[in-house]
Amino acid sequence: MKFKSIYLSAAIALFLTGCGASKKITAEPLAITTNIQVKKAKLGEDQEKRWSDLDLLTDTIPGMSVDRVYELLKGRKAKKIIVGVVDSGVDIEHPDLQGSIWTNPKEIAGNGIDDDKNGYIDDIHGWNFLGDIAHENMEFVRILKKGDDGSETYKKAKAEYDTQVNEAKAGKQQMDFILKADKSFVEKTGKTNYTAEDLQALKLTDPTQNAIKQRFIQILSNVSREDLVKQLADGVEHYDSELKYHLNKEYDARKILGDNPDDLTNKSYGNNNVIGPDKEGAKHGTHVAGIIAQGRGNNLGGDGVATDVVEIMGVRAVPDGDEYDKDVALALRYAVDNGAKVINGSFGKYYATHSDWVYDAIKYAAEKDVLIVFAAGNEGLDLDGESGARFPNDDKNTLTEYTDNILTIGALTYEYGPELVADFSNYGKTKVDVFSPGVRIYATTPNNTYSFLQGTSMASPNAAGVAALIRAYYPTLKAAQVKQIIMESGLPVTFDVILGGDAKNSKPFTDISRSGKIVNAYNAIIMADQLSRKK
Repeated sequence: MKFKSIYLSAAIALFLTGCGASKKITAEPLAITTNIQVKKAKLGEDQEKRWSDLDLLTDTIPGMSVDRVYELLKGRKAKKIIVGVVDSGVDIEHPDLQGSIWTNPKEIAGNGIDDDKNGYIDDIHGWNFLGDIAHENMEFVRILKKGDDGSETYKKAKAEYDTQVNEAKAGKQQMDFILKADKSFVEKTGKTNYTAEDLQALKLTDPTQNAIKQRFIQILSNVSREDLVKQLADGVEHYDSELKYHLNKEYDARKILGDNPDDLTNKSYGNNNVIGPDKEGAKHGTHVAGIIAQGRGNNLGGDGVATDVVEIMGVRAVPDGDEYDKDVALALRYAVDNGAKVINGSFGKYYATHSDWVYDAIKYAAEKDVLIVFAAGNEGLDLDGESGARFPNDDKNTLTEYTDNILTIGALTYEYGPELVADFSNYGKTKVDVFSPGVRIYATTPNNTYSFLQGTSMASPNAAGVAALIRAYYPTLKAAQVKQIIMESGLPVTFDVILGGDAKNSKPFTDISRSGKIVNAYNAIIMADQLSRKK
């Protein structure tokens, strides 16, 4: 409503000024006016842990200029923003996330009553739509389990299943082979942590063993044996999960929950344990939450993008395997209904049986002025191509947006040059909006630990953190405006980049996303300040 009295309007304005209404930002946005000297030396330990905060012009590292933006924001007032993290769970007990976890002000903990009458009892820090489920089938496996209906979708799912089962079995065999070779080298060198030099000194007469030794020497030139063993353990776990859960047609996780995923009318299932049944199972979501909200400058882990201005709402809907459309739709609606203004969704799949439920939830979020940030995916695909039918999306796979509150994020490396785009990152002139850091990102993991992880799953919360900063300092800006700001204020990249890790596949960076830019927090805040003053 408009104030009828000019004096009342002036008094309110004076009051707001007294409460810290910010002065106009006069800083100039960053611009690339000369060739950037590519950083050839390895990142230092501190740089590696927080490279996404660094600055392309100052550090020659394609971070988001987060350190620089905090200098700009000193002394300015901000509003707390609730960020919904729809993921595998969040370790809300992690020391480095304390002070940044959302608490439902309308709910009384532990009384067994739905105090706020939102349909979820004792949802103090969010909701767990998976209950005690940890693992799930892939969506194409669930399609097969429903039987052959003669559709093209079934045929495609069957072909996908056959391919992935064969690949998983071959991958498991390869892991077993490497582990066996590793055990042999431990015995032959007499060292638990043998090095490439130790293997070079090892005399072997068997030609096959010598060939294996040369491969190991190559590997150990880049990583320690300790790191190799960790990677092998992750590989074994990955293929075991694929064969035991993801691709196992006999496995039925939903019976653990007791919910029908094809019935949207039943909404109050699951529980209030946003960590999940096992803390380690919340690794992905805890890392995502940390990228947005872990402590800044405390020398513990990395630095959160928006630590002091966010509250993380944990919404558990993403298992080890493919998420159900029902869970995602309800998770998005839950976050919206309980006050989230930014939602991060570091998940996705290539088959969907109830995509309309998710589309409706996204439109509902748009009506409530909520920005949703999605990861573009890690298959190295051109999503504008035939194989790019990825869910969720903002175009119903038509290449025409049906909503303006979705931001889709590709992943960058810290190497400013032809290898700028992460080799795993999906891309697309229409399907992907902008790129942000997603390789070797250091953040919180369960049980008071920290890890380097990578993926568009890490790039997405980096961008979501910038979105939260904008919404915190400029709360009058709408979700669509925040999306526009992040895309338009990014730094343009004008050279060709390698895609999908294939040196023969390169395109101009301007042709692999809508914006042709990389996220820059400093420029985004300057543009937000300018746009907010045009109202």
